Amino acid sequence: MPGENLTRDEARERAALLSVDGYEVSLDLRSAVGEESGENGESGEGPRTFRSVTTIRFRSNEPGATTFADLIAPSVTSVSFNGKDLDPGQVFDGSRILLEDLAADNELIVDAQCAYSRTGEGLHRFVDPEDGEVYLYTQYEPADSRRVFAGFEQPDLKAPYRFEVRAPEGWTVWSNGAGERTDGVWRFAETKPISTYITCVVAGPYHYVTDSYERTLEDGTTLHIPLGALCRKGLAPYFDSDDVFLVTKQGLDFFHDHFDYPYPFGKYDQAFVPEYNLGAMENPGLVTFREEFIFRGKVTQASYEGRANVILHEMAHMWFGDLVTMEWWDDLWLKESFADFMGAFSLVGATRFTDGWITFANRRKAWAYRADQLPSTHPVTADIRDLQDAKLNFDGITYAKGASVLKQLVAYVGQDAFLEGARRYFKRHAYGNTRLGDLLSVLEETSGRDMAAWARAWLQTAGVNSLTPQVLLDAEGRVDELAVLQEAAESHPELRPHRVAVGLYRRTAEGALERYARAEVDVDGPRTVVAELAGAQAPELVLVNDDDLTYCKIRFDAGSLETLKAALGDITDPLARALCWSALWNMTRDALLPAREFVDIVLRFSGRESSIGVLQMLHAWAGSALAHYAAPAWRPEGERVLTEGALRELRAAEAGSEHQLAWARFLVVVASAPAELELLRGLLEGTEKIDGLAVDQELRWAFLEPLTAHGVVGEPELAAELARDDTASGKRHQVRCLASRPSEAVKAQAWAQVVESDALSNALVGATIAGFAQPSQRPLLAPYVSKYFEAIERVWRERSIQIGMDVVGGLFPSLLDSRETLDATDAWLSAHEDSAPALRRLVLEARDDLARALRGQACDEAGA
Repeated sequence: MPGENLTRDEARERAALLSVDGYEVSLDLRSAVGEESGENGESGEGPRTFRSVTTIRFRSNEPGATTFADLIAPSVTSVSFNGKDLDPGQVFDGSRILLEDLAADNELIVDAQCAYSRTGEGLHRFVDPEDGEVYLYTQYEPADSRRVFAGFEQPDLKAPYRFEVRAPEGWTVWSNGAGERTDGVWRFAETKPISTYITCVVAGPYHYVTDSYERTLEDGTTLHIPLGALCRKGLAPYFDSDDVFLVTKQGLDFFHDHFDYPYPFGKYDQAFVPEYNLGAMENPGLVTFREEFIFRGKVTQASYEGRANVILHEMAHMWFGDLVTMEWWDDLWLKESFADFMGAFSLVGATRFTDGWITFANRRKAWAYRADQLPSTHPVTADIRDLQDAKLNFDGITYAKGASVLKQLVAYVGQDAFLEGARRYFKRHAYGNTRLGDLLSVLEETSGRDMAAWARAWLQTAGVNSLTPQVLLDAEGRVDELAVLQEAAESHPELRPHRVAVGLYRRTAEGALERYARAEVDVDGPRTVVAELAGAQAPELVLVNDDDLTYCKIRFDAGSLETLKAALGDITDPLARALCWSALWNMTRDALLPAREFVDIVLRFSGRESSIGVLQMLHAWAGSALAHYAAPAWRPEGERVLTEGALRELRAAEAGSEHQLAWARFLVVVASAPAELELLRGLLEGTEKIDGLAVDQELRWAFLEPLTAHGVVGEPELAAELARDDTASGKRHQVRCLASRPSEAVKAQAWAQVVESDALSNALVGATIAGFAQPSQRPLLAPYVSKYFEAIERVWRERSIQIGMDVVGGLFPSLLDSRETLDATDAWLSAHEDSAPALRRLVLEARDDLARALRGQACDEAGA
C-alpha cells in the first residue's frame, strides 16, 4: 500500500464506499510524566509512547470490498475487525491498516502505542523548563489525528466522537465536548459529527479561567455557552483573560446577529499552548492558539488587534469549516477565505479595533500579493492532489487573496445578499461537506446574479492584475479623460472585472493632501474610462482602488508618483495612506522603484504615520528593502541612514508611547555601528536611558539579538540572561541568539543541530534557523549553499513535513543573493525533477524570491 501521503483519488474512493457512525477513543496519557531519557525525552528503545485504543463503527455500501484505516504509530498491539483478531504485522504497514472483506456494518478496534510529538504534529509534549511541568495538546490539520488514534483521515468522513482519557494525578483534561473525571478517567460528551482534523485533546496542569456567555434567541429560549481560557502556569501572571473573554463575547454577539444559526458546539474553551506551529486552530469547543498571544512585555495595539483578529477568525470557523466543511482540500478556501474575511469584518463591526480594514489592506494583502506572484501561485480553488499539497496550500492565496475576493464579492452582490447566502448555506449543509458549487448556488439565489462568470474570473484563475490611471487634461487644466489601464502577467494573462473606486487628491491651503472627487466604476478589459470624473480639477494624486474595494496591485501615473515622493505623509485619510505605502512596496519588489528611494520615503514620512500597525509594517519592509533589494554597494549607506533615522524617531517619539516602542524595536533590526550597539548595551545594562522606554524582559532579549550577531556579547552574557529568564520563552530567545554569533564553529553547530539531528523541538528548530542567517554575516554563510542542496532531499524524506518545511524554507541561502546561488538552485531543480512536488515547490518559491531580489538590486543600482 502507499505510504502516509493520502491522495485525493484514494479519499474519493473511500468516501464513496464508507459512512462512519461513530468513534470511541481511549487515551492513556499517564506515560507523559516520568524521568526524561534525554534531550528529546526519548530512550534508546525509541520514542516515548502512550496507549491509544480506538473503536470505529462504520458502514460499507459494497460488502466484500477492501479499504484501509489510517494510523501512524511505532507499534500496534492488536487489531480486531468485525470480531476477528488480525495480525498487526500483516495488516499494518506503519501508516495504514488493511481492511479486507468489508461487511455492511463494521466494527474496527485498534490498540496501539502512539508517539508523543516534538514537532507540533499529533500529540505534542512539552516540558516547561521553569518548573518541570509537562503540558500536552493536539494539533492535526490537515492529517495528523492518525498520529493519536486510528481513523479515516479525510474531511468528508465526518462522525461523532466520544473521548476518554487517563491522565496523571493533578492534571485537568479538555476535549471538544464537556468532560468530567470519574474513577480516575476523564470522559467527554459525544461531539456533533465533525471531521478528524478538528478533534482535540489538551491535558496538563494548565492555569484555567472561566466565564460564560448568554443570549436570548428569537424563539425566546436562552443560549448559554460556558467559556474557558487556559495557559501554562508560568504565563498566568501575564494572562489578560478578561480581554480574551471580551473579544470572544463581542464575536459571539456579532456572528449570532449575522448568521442566524446558534453556536452549535456547546462550550467554548480557548487554549494558549506552547511550541505551536500555527497561529491557532478552530477545534470546535476547544480552540488552540500559540501562547505568544499572551504578552510577557509591552506590545503595541497592533499586537492586541492581531490577537483579536485571530480569535474572531477561529470563531468564524465554527460555522465556516466546522459546521459546514469542505469535501476535500481543493476547497480549503471555503473555510479559510471566509474566516479571514469574517475576522476583519467582525473586528471592525464588533470590537474597539475599528481600523481593521487598514491592517487588512496593508498586511494581509501584502501576503497575498507575494504568494500570487510566485511560480506556485494557484487559483483560490486549488488543485490539491494529496496531503502534501494540502499542507503547503495554507498560504496567502487561500487566506488573504480569498478574503480579498470575498470583500469584493460583498461589494458586487451586496452585504445583505451575501449574509443571507451564508445563512442558507449553514442551514442547508449543517454537519455536512460542500464544494464550490454549493456556495455559488445559494449566492445566486440571494443576489439574483450569475455567479459562474464571477467564479471563473476570481476563484478559478491565478495571478494579480495591475491597475494604472491614465489622465488626460484639457486646455484649461481640467480632466478631459481619466481611464484605468489593466495589465496582467504573461504567465497569468487573465484580465478580470474589478469594482473599484478612483479617488482624486489635491493639497488644501493648509498643505493637507485630501480627496476632492471620487467615482466607482466597473473596470473590465485593458482600458476603462471613468466618465464621471471628466471635468474635475486636475489631480495631484490619482488613487485607483481607493477604499480598497478590489484585489489588485495599484500603480501610479508619473505625476502621482512624484506627489507621493514629495508629500505622502500629507495624505490625511489613513486607509488611503496605507494603500499608497503598499503600492510603493509592491513597486519596489517589482523593480519599478529603487530600494534606496523607498527607504528614503520611509525615512521622511513614516515618523508621521499615525497607524501603529502600518508603521510596524513599514519597518519590516524597510528592513527587507535593505537586506534584499538594495544594491550591495549601497547597503552600508542604507544601514547608516536607517539607523540614524530610527534613533532620531526613537528620541523624538512621545515618552512611553507605542510609537516609541516600535522605533526601539526597529533600531534593533538595523543597528550595526559601534555607537548604536553601545547604546543598546547601555540600555540593557541600565547605564543609558531613553525617557519613557521601559526595558522589560522581552525588550532585553531584543537588544541582545544585534549585540550577539555583531560579537559585542557572547555565550556568557546569554547564559546570564537565561538565568534571569529561565522560561520557555527565554530558552527560545537564547537559542536564537546563540545561533546568531559570528563564528564558523557556531554556524557549523547550528547547522548540525537542525539538519543532522532531530533532538530539538519544533520551537527550538525555528529559533535556531532564525538566528543562523544574519545579513551582517554573509561570508560565514557561503559554505552552506552546497550543503543546503546536498541535504534537503534527505531532510524531506526523513523528517516530518512541518520540520521539512521549516528547514527547506528557512535555510535557503537567500542572503547569498548572487547569480551563483541562482545557478546552484537551477542546477538542483534540473537534477531533481522527480523529487516530491511539495519539496520542489518550496525550492521554486525560494528561487523566485532570489531572482526578484536580484532584479530589485539591478533597479536600485541603475537608479543610483
